[in-house]
Amino acid sequence: MQSAGSFELLRPASAGEAVVMLAREGARPLAGGTDLVPNLRRGIGAPRWLVDLSALPGFAAVHEDADGWRIGAGLTLAQLAQHAALGAALPALAEAAAAVAGPAHRSAATLGGNLCQDTRCVFYNQSAWWRAANDHCLKLEGDTCHVAPQGKRCHAVYAGDVAPALIALGASVTLLGAQDAQRTLPLAALYQDDGAAHLKLQANELLVTVHVPSPSAGTVSGYRKMRARAAMDFPLAGVGMSLRLDAGRIAALKVGVAGTNSHPLELTGTEALIGQAADEAAAEALGKLVGKQVSPMRSTVTAAHHRRLVAVAAAKRLLLELAGAAAEAAHAPAATP
Repeated sequence: MQSAGSFELLRPASAGEAVVMLAREGARPLAGGTDLVPNLRRGIGAPRWLVDLSALPGFAAVHEDADGWRIGAGLTLAQLAQHAALGAALPALAEAAAAVAGPAHRSAATLGGNLCQDTRCVFYNQSAWWRAANDHCLKLEGDTCHVAPQGKRCHAVYAGDVAPALIALGASVTLLGAQDAQRTLPLAALYQDDGAAHLKLQANELLVTVHVPSPSAGTVSGYRKMRARAAMDFPLAGVGMSLRLDAGRIAALKVGVAGTNSHPLELTGTEALIGQAADEAAAEALGKLVGKQVSPMRSTVTAAHHRRLVAVAAAKRLLLELAGAAAEAAHAPAATP
């Protein structure tokens, strides 16, 4: 890797000041830096300014209110994974945070940074000289996607862990823009299926808060990450799921998938499983939905079809695991006062 380059580090005193700084042409936000800095050292980007978000007041705060949880985008993934109350209320989120990279990465990486991380591809995440020797690519400095040379779009994959878990939990995000303008949208609406422009953030917008509604009584959730190595690896597929049963039948089911498309996928069609028994047949039906909606391409070192099979298997297994946990909880004796 090369040097990260020459830039000026700006330290705003508030989120509003950070937004003003980000409006400068050539400015980039910097939180934990675990995604940005390696890319800079590969010659991917050359920002003139880095806007340090690490000291923003309240940027890592966690609050529970009547509507659910409000989590600051500056909370580190280690803090998120170790937060006892969050882990008890939102297991899928804690499991996803704990699955990211290694302990050192999680101690620096932030919730907002993980949600807004760059897409990845074996033709993109390489050294500058390697990319130049291969005529670059559509995502950076080139005009051809080496994954799909006849196409006109980039197929780099979104490989974050936290987003699919939050999608399954029905999360929304609040974005701060110029003149303190705020907008809130469902997390899934933050993304689009374009590897070169997967975020719908405006140039000077900052993701400041994640809101997760309180799960309905009896809801169970989880996250399963499938990867080539047991640790410190990006997902071949990551599946987040929330499930509620009523007398052993599916009453609510929501699924998020990452590692297969250029955006974290909110699975559609799960309403067809409502009322069905949470058994092998339901798992097979869910697997078919996943198989039809994921669209892995040759953007990783693992074959595209293998990643499709991995996503299907992860979803099926997770549904059965959560159904078992929900059934066990339903038959557990009530706690005595």
